[in-house]
Amino acid sequence: MEILSNLGDGFAVALTWQNILLALLGCFLGTIMGALPGLGPSNGVAILIPLAFTMGLGATPSLILLTSVYYGAMYGGRISSILLNIPGDEPAMMTCLDGHPMALKGQAGEALSLSGVASFVGAFLATWGLILLAPQLVKIALLFGPAEYFALFALAFMTLGGVSSTNQAKSAFAAALGLGLAMIGVDTQTGVPRFTFGEVHLYDGLDFLVAIVGLFALSEVFIFLEERHGEATAESRQLKIGRLTPPLSMLKACTPTMLRTSLLGFLAGVLPGAGASLGSFISYSMEKRLVDKDGTFGTGDPRGVAAPEAGNNAAAGGALVPMLALGVPGSGTTAVLLAVLLSLNITPGPLLFTQNPDVVWGLIAALFIANFMLLAMNIPMVGLFTRLLLVPPRILMPIVAMVSFVGIYGISGSSFDLLVMIGFGIMGWILRKLDVPLVPIILGTLLGNAMENNLRRAITIDNGNWWTLIDSPLSIILWLIAIVGFILPLVIGGKVKAQMHERRDEEGAISD
Repeated sequence: MEILSNLGDGFAVALTWQNILLALLGCFLGTIMGALPGLGPSNGVAILIPLAFTMGLGATPSLILLTSVYYGAMYGGRISSILLNIPGDEPAMMTCLDGHPMALKGQAGEALSLSGVASFVGAFLATWGLILLAPQLVKIALLFGPAEYFALFALAFMTLGGVSSTNQAKSAFAAALGLGLAMIGVDTQTGVPRFTFGEVHLYDGLDFLVAIVGLFALSEVFIFLEERHGEATAESRQLKIGRLTPPLSMLKACTPTMLRTSLLGFLAGVLPGAGASLGSFISYSMEKRLVDKDGTFGTGDPRGVAAPEAGNNAAAGGALVPMLALGVPGSGTTAVLLAVLLSLNITPGPLLFTQNPDVVWGLIAALFIANFMLLAMNIPMVGLFTRLLLVPPRILMPIVAMVSFVGIYGISGSSFDLLVMIGFGIMGWILRKLDVPLVPIILGTLLGNAMENNLRRAITIDNGNWWTLIDSPLSIILWLIAIVGFILPLVIGGKVKAQMHERRDEEGAISD
């Protein structure tokens, strides 16, 4: 009953005209960001962070706007996958396998609306999972001391490459780079400036938001300028949308699939580093083995659309669980949201539910509202969102750059921060060309100081004894999970990633 009471308080916070309009705006902009190939949820949220801060919003409204963008981008990723056979982001890759063949059969509208329903089911069930699981994790987290928190942060770094990672060395390099960036500024314990090179602006350290907008948004602009400076593809002009609502028989046949894959996706999202990509892949793979008796998957089977969409949206909700309860992001997008929370002087973790209940429960209530908005918005507005695919990048990218520059200057009022953002944009562009993941860099910048402080505190409490880091059963368990999480991708990561691309390539060739 306490949970229902807290949820009721959350709806009292979320159900104001301002918050409802922000959720609607976030859903709309997020769907646009998700629909445009290459942007995806992480970039979408990063691009719109300046908008949230320059609007002068409080903590809860800012989070409602940005989490609505997050959910909207997860919905929107399916549009280019189904119509163009181009995944909006990696989790949407598996949707191409049956979504595009359905579109070629003249069932594009049915595939889009079915994927919208599956996304709703996955996200709705994941939000209930967040409500039930996060408070239980909080109780466990209250047992943590400095040594356990250090082990938890190490676990986050060692598993963030995820099972779908193919190069853990690059993930480790990115994490080390992020930790190095976190060291910039005045040492809180000794008062000595570190890595500031005499630049007064760096005494307070690097601003999370400047780093994130540079790494994600500006680097995307540079990538587009280099590779995608032509017109948008004309294939979407030729496809007919057809009927906009799936028949009841199709929904009935897909319901068991949506329920099963929502559970799988949620579990994948809760695991640090697994994320929506793995949720989508295992949902499709399991469902194919379970129900594809006639070999129809890959040829336009509606269940092949419902499975990955329910799975990846459930994983998106599941990734919020460790972020809110432990302060450890479960995916790239939740790492960006973690930076927003820290910038608003809100520390995620065990005390969040007691110190800022209005924020956390208002956010959860807003997720329910955003889900229903997305379902109501996506089916009738399919035609509008598909026309967005015709917008050429030469028009879109200057808008992204303008939002980034104006937003960051509006937040800080510092031209030095603009130069830092450009530097991060160039660094992000180079690292993406070298296939180095950006998320561990952000995680290192965010958690580096907290990780260092907990390490110092743990060793100081035990009079300089380094063995204190593995002195309790809880810390030993966390270290073991971290080691397994780092080694597992080395053993099976390449195979999983290869299977994802191979299955898409093979079944894409069949449908052609």
